[in-house]
Amino acid sequence: MVAPETQQPSAAVKGGAGAPAPPAPVPEPGAPPEPRGEGRRVFPADLLAFAERMFAAHGLPPERAGAAAEALCYGDLCGHPSHGLANLTRIYLPALADGRVDPRARPRTVADNGASLLVDACRAPGLWQAGAAMDTAVQRAREYGVGLVSVRGATHFGCAGRHAARAVEHGMIGVVAANCGRQRIAPPPGGLAPMLGTNPLSVAAPALPDRPFVLDMSTTAAPTGRVREAARAGSSVPAGWLADSAGVPVTDPAAFDRGDAHLLWLGAGASARSGGAYKGFGLALAVEVLAALLPGAGLGPVGADEVDDRRDDDIGFLAAAIAPDRLREGFGVGAGELFSAVLEGPPADSGAPVRYPGWHEAEAAARHRRDGVRLPSALLRELAEAADAAGVARVAAPPANGGR
Repeated sequence: MVAPETQQPSAAVKGGAGAPAPPAPVPEPGAPPEPRGEGRRVFPADLLAFAERMFAAHGLPPERAGAAAEALCYGDLCGHPSHGLANLTRIYLPALADGRVDPRARPRTVADNGASLLVDACRAPGLWQAGAAMDTAVQRAREYGVGLVSVRGATHFGCAGRHAARAVEHGMIGVVAANCGRQRIAPPPGGLAPMLGTNPLSVAAPALPDRPFVLDMSTTAAPTGRVREAARAGSSVPAGWLADSAGVPVTDPAAFDRGDAHLLWLGAGASARSGGAYKGFGLALAVEVLAALLPGAGLGPVGADEVDDRRDDDIGFLAAAIAPDRLREGFGVGAGELFSAVLEGPPADSGAPVRYPGWHEAEAAARHRRDGVRLPSALLRELAEAADAAGVARVAAPPANGGR
């Protein structure tokens, strides 16, 4: 699931508007295949401008619209299209339309203890609010060495990694953890009733120049976005992502939204009842404690008969920043040594060198700034329809010599 009140687009999204796209698509990490020739490349600046127009047309003030657009487009830019513009018409615009997100909500500080704050987001747009919370955490970390912002009443905020990585821009370590409100889509190991959501966790830290460490993970074997992405593409998912109520592996991703399958926990492997499932489930419960129980947000297992178990209302999240230089000198040098050593590790396959989390995303962002982001034809049609309905300009077409 990830922007301050007044923030210009980050370097990750700026640029690339004048470079020609390549003649053939570059595969996106985790993206379903699309027949050659379908879809179109769009430059990141044009994606950002389009998303900003759409959010503004749906009531977000200009500074929030820009920040929300930046956080949303981060998914496409960094090779995670399941958390990018594909969610504009599937998550964010419907939530704005039915009032689950208040575009002009004024988050309220409930408690302020200096290094730690409790904030009620009051259903503000999560794509903006999560970044604002991290920025506040960074400000407090400058003063106290650590800053923690605990938030309740929040809404879906996109890629957790984007928000955690904001701390790295200030030489700090960022931590973001979020529950899914009262959403229940995965049962405990050995249980039948779903109790928790995907409960994402992200840790970001300085590493090598332009290649920060960014761990961004769901505590289930896969996030729901990846499952639905596969369903839209008509492809199967690996055994170990889904299982039915009897614990039998399911590879048809459409079974998830039909209610015929649930997500498995990280570490479960192909068996819903393996002991390894307790790793992901335990992490999910830890996130529930830190992100939701702490601020008093909606708890997945509580009130099971009172709400729609697929709605992620009253999300709780934690945004923390740690200023390592307040503790000791030499953190940056040590980080360089640590991550250089990782990259120098001997690979099992000489064609696939060892990398750390965040490296591939940085590579994808650099490639997309240069060549543009490929949007599938079906998504382009969805976005065009939404743009026409909102009365705003569609996604900008690529140059005449652009790619597909």
